[in-house]
Amino acid sequence: MLSARHLVKHYQVHSRPPGLLAALRSTFRRQYETVRAVDDISFEIAAGERVGFLGPNGAGKTTTLKILSGLLHPTSGEVRVAGFEPKKRDGSFLRSIMLVTGQKQQLLWDLPPIETFELNRAIYDVPRAAYKTTKDELVTLLELEPLLNKPTRQLSLGERMKCELAAALIHQPKVLFLDEPTIGLDVSMQTVVREFIKAYNERHNATVLLTSHYMDDVLAITPRVIVIDKGRLTYDGTLADLVHETRPEKTVTLRFGAPVDRARLDAFAASVSGAKAKVVSHEPQLAVLQVNTGEMNELVTRAISEFKVADLKVEDAPLEEVLADLFARGKAGAKAPDVAAPVDPEAAE
Repeated sequence: MLSARHLVKHYQVHSRPPGLLAALRSTFRRQYETVRAVDDISFEIAAGERVGFLGPNGAGKTTTLKILSGLLHPTSGEVRVAGFEPKKRDGSFLRSIMLVTGQKQQLLWDLPPIETFELNRAIYDVPRAAYKTTKDELVTLLELEPLLNKPTRQLSLGERMKCELAAALIHQPKVLFLDEPTIGLDVSMQTVVREFIKAYNERHNATVLLTSHYMDDVLAITPRVIVIDKGRLTYDGTLADLVHETRPEKTVTLRFGAPVDRARLDAFAASVSGAKAKVVSHEPQLAVLQVNTGEMNELVTRAISEFKVADLKVEDAPLEEVLADLFARGKAGAKAPDVAAPVDPEAAE
């Protein structure tokens, strides 16, 4: 459904030092630097997949989404979405996709959401019967009935976001690009949006490509992730494999029925398979230990036998820490910044 092969997007950015003299000089002779927003990435996404598209700020995520949705032309490379070349903006292509961003809105500010729904029906030429069926389904899934006839300006941020999603899906797109769809929403509303995205994907076999800095969004929605950094692809696979490859250790939280001193706990951790476990934090009746996956069973079994364990929890490393490690490794292994030398247009001529 989505295919990118050696995708590249470079920008020519005017660069000058501060000051009046430099500003006057740049009026007659400008120097440019080539910024590599997306630098030779390739991936494929099948129909019906839910994929997280992750990376630090400035990694090239939004640029890639804009190329896939036809808003930007690539510098080079081949992109196909639902069988179309996005930059040609074919009518059938535009009816098959939708880009939803948490920072911009399409709802008409002084009109109720139902008016925007009707407008989108007309824009996408959706038959009345199909529109009614889709609208009723979306209203039910997102619980929109009380909101449809209120002016958009009177809705809360979470209510507007739910209506934005509904407006974006009136034409039942096959491909859904989501750029920070839960930004600014409270915890309960984030849960509603996540569950809705999964339900829509399962009902319509829609392909979902999600970018988000909220790792709970990624964990709840996308089994597979694509990670880019500085415009280059650094990982493409399942979340479970990413966690295992980057942070293979498990976190074991022990709650004791009676106080346990730190010295005894340190001695216990040091005795597990050649000191491969360590105490991360300690309170008299609570301890957090870190252990490699291979030694986890031994640690848990011995902890239960040696201490009065009232509760126990085993977890993978938080996804935030996994990605932080992945990005840190990228920085440590990176060469000098790959930015082209300034270009002097007059010298080039």
